[in-house]
Amino acid sequence: MKKIKYITSLIVAAMIFSCSTENDLIDLDTLGAPTNISALTTVTQDNTGKVTFLPKGEGVTKYEIYFGDETTTPAYVNPGATVDHVYKEGTYNAKIVGTTLNGKRTEVTQQVVVSFKAPQNLVVTIENDLAVSKKVNVVATADYALFYDVYFGEAGKPDPISVNNGEPVSYTYQNAGVYTIRVVSKSAAIQTTEFSQQFTVTVVNKPFTSAPTPPNRQAADVISIYGSKYTNVAGTNYFPDWGQAGQGSSWTEFDLNGDKMLNYIKLSYQGIALADGTTIDVSGMEFIHMDVWTADLQKIETSLISKTNGEKPVVKDLTANQWTSIDIPISAFTSQGLTVADIFQLKFVGTPWAGGSVFIDNIYFYKTPSALIEMPIDFESTTLTYPWAGFGAADFGAIPAAVIDNPDKSGNNLSNKVVKIEKPSGAQVWAGASLNLDAKVDFTKGTKVKVNVWSPKVGAKILFKMEVSTSPKDGNGNPTVFVEIEATTTVANSWQVLTFDLTSSAAFNTANAYDRVILFPDFGVNGTGTTYYFDDIKQSN
Repeated sequence: MKKIKYITSLIVAAMIFSCSTENDLIDLDTLGAPTNISALTTVTQDNTGKVTFLPKGEGVTKYEIYFGDETTTPAYVNPGATVDHVYKEGTYNAKIVGTTLNGKRTEVTQQVVVSFKAPQNLVVTIENDLAVSKKVNVVATADYALFYDVYFGEAGKPDPISVNNGEPVSYTYQNAGVYTIRVVSKSAAIQTTEFSQQFTVTVVNKPFTSAPTPPNRQAADVISIYGSKYTNVAGTNYFPDWGQAGQGSSWTEFDLNGDKMLNYIKLSYQGIALADGTTIDVSGMEFIHMDVWTADLQKIETSLISKTNGEKPVVKDLTANQWTSIDIPISAFTSQGLTVADIFQLKFVGTPWAGGSVFIDNIYFYKTPSALIEMPIDFESTTLTYPWAGFGAADFGAIPAAVIDNPDKSGNNLSNKVVKIEKPSGAQVWAGASLNLDAKVDFTKGTKVKVNVWSPKVGAKILFKMEVSTSPKDGNGNPTVFVEIEATTTVANSWQVLTFDLTSSAAFNTANAYDRVILFPDFGVNGTGTTYYFDDIKQSN
């Protein structure tokens, strides 16, 4: 039986979460065990061995501290409180136990060094954070030390931050510049050991991760200006010289591990110009999208420029040190009187003016699709195109794969269209073809997949695979989140339905956003010049 309690707002405020003006219904069984259990241990510098424990953790309503010496009775500590304990000189393994309201416990063992010798062999590492501007990371270790204090040297911030010996500590400055950082390493001895360094705090000025991958879209539903996902308008000039150099601005194409993006440096204003004589009609689109990364700009102004009636701007806020995905309704421009049927240029303006760099990727116009490539797939739509991509030829190139007229309307398949996948002579044993879906698979429709297959032989293994296209890539560039199931043909030269039970694979998870299907005909066998046909990729229970 589940334990469901009514808990007043006062108890919630005191023991679990935050203040509330009403009673909350808490399902205690859903509370997980505490996490990130530790304790900050500090010691007085007077040779007494008095150590103060400040336990920390998430989801904790009570702590128990077992000191690790001859004391057998634990100390009970409320969140945010401390407890003192006097040790003899030595090294101890203290145990910190965190307990939730429903009694779940997590415990960690933490070494406590009590030495009446001053810390020795102090080693301090100070580094600028690679991902966050003006953030500095410090770690200090010393023999005989229990903890250390760091004075970061920023005006108005005189108090140090204390941290256990050998554990890292971070601090984010208001402004970049040169600061004196002082580290004081402490043991139980009266004498401490110090380290001081002048350190230059910097601004992160480039992204370390790629922009979010755009969704799969039909060609008719998108007009792409820049990016690798869709086909871009040909001949576009991303760095036209409109005199920005006189404003101190410059530009380049930044390459992040093979992922290219536009980089406008000290952005005052920058344009994008379509090829001479080229305009685009975006009146049928609903939004313009772009992904923007900056360390120091507060806003970006985007203007569409019409061939016949000028330009109109829209301003959007930016979040520093992360990608900001921006979707501006086309109506935000047309409501200002702009004609969007003949757009030939775009313009970006930074705030503050020439105040920093900006990285932009995935610039495209789009509309809500009238139809989607999604499960089930039968290839009968007259509005969709099905861009199957073959792979695995003898030279590792593409193999033929395309939707064609059904060459054998018989048996259980009288449909008009099917996909044809050829496995040429010498093709790799893993040759096949993939199709990107416009929507992730909805598993409320079933966790089995049925595929109508026409095979030229009995005993051909058909491998069905689904991938999460946006998941991290392996060494070959393939997504690492996927599910694969095999089935074997039992008839030749006629249609038969094969069933692939996704739940039979330990890798399968209905929570994964699978958005790509892949078919491997005669899997595990090199190509011999044979042809396979597939149709009606459907889910079932």
